[in-house]
Amino acid sequence: MPAPTNMLKQRFQAGDTTFGCWLSFAEAGPAEIMGTAGFDWLVIDSEHAPNDLRSIRDQLMALQASPSPTVVRVPVGEPWIIKQMLDVGAQSILVPMVESGEQAARMVRACTYPPKGIRGVGAASTRSSRFSTIEDYVQTADEQIALILQVENRAGIAALDDILAVEGVDCVFIGPADLAADMGHRGNPAHPEVHGVIVETLGRIAAAGKVPGILSLSDEVTESYVAAGARFVAVAIDVITLSRAAQATVKRWIKPA
Repeated sequence: MPAPTNMLKQRFQAGDTTFGCWLSFAEAGPAEIMGTAGFDWLVIDSEHAPNDLRSIRDQLMALQASPSPTVVRVPVGEPWIIKQMLDVGAQSILVPMVESGEQAARMVRACTYPPKGIRGVGAASTRSSRFSTIEDYVQTADEQIALILQVENRAGIAALDDILAVEGVDCVFIGPADLAADMGHRGNPAHPEVHGVIVETLGRIAAAGKVPGILSLSDEVTESYVAAGARFVAVAIDVITLSRAAQATVKRWIKPA
């Protein structure tokens, strides 16, 4: 039996435009709820959310029945962290702050078993192989891993061609908040200078045959990114969704004294 089919990677390869949500509660319950909403995919965030290996494992378990494929964003691009995430069952990995082609190639190797890569071969006792019940996991896992790299500062933009040239990278995702800060517009990713760089970069990613990705919580801005070629688009963050819904309810029913 081969490794499970990565449905997100299939949609990448089909050329689909997909819309997803960030998960930042670091709890299985809220993740399971978001898994029923109908997003094309969900990102479990361990860069800015208070996640650890066990909480990520628990969310992957809670989302196993969800039709929304799951991505895990690691806190930093370290092979040992990626290895652990893959072993607990992640099939799609998002790596922040990628700044060079060399770093991109290292992340590909971290997601790949030898002889092409450096992922440790210890799947027999892991959730990724369903504890050895997926008999051909090690032989077939590589082709089902999706690797998404974040370019989110001027160094990454400058090295974009080198990053795009790396085989095994499925998607390049622009981090608008960090890019805006690095360009001198902290807190204002919609600044015309930043927006212009993002739109141009999305086009370059698409032209290289990679999937362009972006996050935007503004419908108008999101539409401009999709028009520029974005195909992996985050349109919600669970914490913000709850906060805004709660504030709207308070505004509707509770009047100032």
